[in-house]
Amino acid sequence: MPELFIELRSEEIPARMQKRAAEDLQRLVTEGLASAGLEFEEAIAHVTPRRLALSVSGLNKSTPDIKEERKGPGTDAPEQAIQGFLKAAGVTLDDCEIVEGKKGAFFVAKVARPGRPTPEVVSELMPQIINKFPWPKSMRWGSGQLRWVRPLQSVITTFNGRTVQYEVGGLTSGSKTIGHRFMSKGPITVKGLKDYIYNLHLANVVVDASERADTIRSDARKLSARHRLQLVEDETLIQETAGLVEWPVVLIGDFDSAFLAVPPEVIITSIKSHQKCFALRDKEGHLANRYLLVSNLIANDGGKKIIQGNNRVIAARLADAKFFWDLDKKTALESRLPELEKITFHAKLGTQRQRVERVEALAGEFGRIIGADVDNARLAAKLCKADLVTGMVGEFPELQGIMGAHYARAEGQEEEVAAAIAEHYKPQGPSDSVPQGKVAQAVALADKMDTLVGFWAIGEKPTGSKDPYALRRAALGVIRILLECNLRVLIVDSLIPAYRRVCMSSDPEALASVDETGPWRGKNVPIDLLELLEFFADRLKVYLRDQGVRHDLIDAVFSLGDQDDLLMIVKRVDALGKFLETEDGVNLLAGVKRATNILRIEEKKEAEKPEARRVDMTGKPLPNLLVQSEERELNRAIGAAIANTERSLLEEDFEAAMRALAKLRAPVDAFFDKVTVNADDPNFRENRLKLLNMIRTATEDVADFTKIEG
Repeated sequence: MPELFIELRSEEIPARMQKRAAEDLQRLVTEGLASAGLEFEEAIAHVTPRRLALSVSGLNKSTPDIKEERKGPGTDAPEQAIQGFLKAAGVTLDDCEIVEGKKGAFFVAKVARPGRPTPEVVSELMPQIINKFPWPKSMRWGSGQLRWVRPLQSVITTFNGRTVQYEVGGLTSGSKTIGHRFMSKGPITVKGLKDYIYNLHLANVVVDASERADTIRSDARKLSARHRLQLVEDETLIQETAGLVEWPVVLIGDFDSAFLAVPPEVIITSIKSHQKCFALRDKEGHLANRYLLVSNLIANDGGKKIIQGNNRVIAARLADAKFFWDLDKKTALESRLPELEKITFHAKLGTQRQRVERVEALAGEFGRIIGADVDNARLAAKLCKADLVTGMVGEFPELQGIMGAHYARAEGQEEEVAAAIAEHYKPQGPSDSVPQGKVAQAVALADKMDTLVGFWAIGEKPTGSKDPYALRRAALGVIRILLECNLRVLIVDSLIPAYRRVCMSSDPEALASVDETGPWRGKNVPIDLLELLEFFADRLKVYLRDQGVRHDLIDAVFSLGDQDDLLMIVKRVDALGKFLETEDGVNLLAGVKRATNILRIEEKKEAEKPEARRVDMTGKPLPNLLVQSEERELNRAIGAAIANTERSLLEEDFEAAMRALAKLRAPVDAFFDKVTVNADDPNFRENRLKLLNMIRTATEDVADFTKIEG
């Protein structure tokens, strides 16, 4: 079936806009075709620095014929209403029938429209799309009114190999394009995607962005290995450079080894940020004074002049970096703290200096709880934001924390203090690692908890998809640190001191309402902190689901109401999951659900009776009414299971608690097989309902089995 092909060629499109632009072109064209009644089989979009291309295959040659009936106004309606209906339907009275209905006669228009040729639809659609294309930023050029990301140079639109004619922005659509800016000659005639890709490749343009990225990745690794070096892998930079060139050529350059005295992160960031170059390491893993660049052409001299030009620029950039490094080291981190008073963290939460004071105190408390060196935790927290006012971080904000660590080492601070400064922002996303040392963990927890409590206290909470202060990420960071580092920290006990310190610096009146022993133990409960505790619970559920944990097991454990000790919640969920993978677990679950369902039905019946005649299902069953061996054995097994479960839970041995419950499986099965719960004798019935309630009670301390599916 015919193919629609489109190319929009312009000056260089910024790499960060390319992927979205290709997606927008595909979406707008396919939606426009669909709204015209045209179906298609496949749409494929491509983007290079100078062109957007789209192929839509499997299109019909015309839109379908339209035959329909439209109900109109009554025959006695005002003439204006009748004429309005005829105009909207595109018919005359001769095209209408009069139909008798319950409420009188009315007009029915017989509408018949032949299909339109697909090129005609496309010629109307494309100017609309091009004129209203949703670029994040766009420009006008010359005297024209068309806005595009960069000056639009040509437009190709073909259908079934033939040009679809239209004009837009002073350009007439055609079927010819050009190849590489410097390495191609003459125009290229385009019919469809297949010949487009082939002919442009001959003209030194790789149309597929993923192919360009693969070439850069492969050639960079090969060139590194040839020089006995290791590529510092950077997938983001690979994708960005693939958006900067149409014909990638990887070259190797160098810089003065004296610059290696600057921290390696500075060199890597500098050559990446300014020149989009890749850093290299030697076989020992040390940063080398070599780098890789991606050129957009095959130079006649093998790239010597390109490399020389890049070497000069990189030398200048690294000279600037070395200047900042040498200058920054002359001022101790602690001496920079007064400058943090000039930086507002948030209008309602004070300056960065005030925030550092809060984090410092919290880091000491977290350090005490998790067994870190309290003095080092406080010192690291005190210094962790000082690099924000250094020249290097002013130039490269992404190095905050990292540079603070280097400056701390340079002035002789202990390694765990420096490491904590470097890692206190961690984890910054799901793929980032957590802090490794106890001091670093204490400072990272303090930093994130101050952020969460602070913004919660002033009412700046995430809403829907909006989370301008990345509070979800901060909460997930706390959760990951606690779980992945196996730390026992009660969320409540950390919220209280954080909340008090926020109140001290931002709202002293609110401080008076917080009991020093904690609002959960006092009379006044700050509602926002209760909401924050629920927020942590929700984030933990999301985290566990992302880890592949069944949602029903999470709900079963959370139903116990203990949402404070995150590490213990996860251990409970893990033990419950393992238990339910066993035959005993599956069968006991069925027995507990059966007992619970019977109790629910009987409790509903009892609720409808007068209070004086209701059966009490709570309490222990009477031994003298346990007449069958199966109910006596179940009673004994429940008593043993409850005792063993309580002991195991006190010891926080959740797997042992599950094993204790597993011993109920056989007696529960036997009970339901041999014993009639709703006996004719009301005394036996009540006693056996008590026994079922004991089954429910025995499992409730471990999980709410009613929440578990299956």
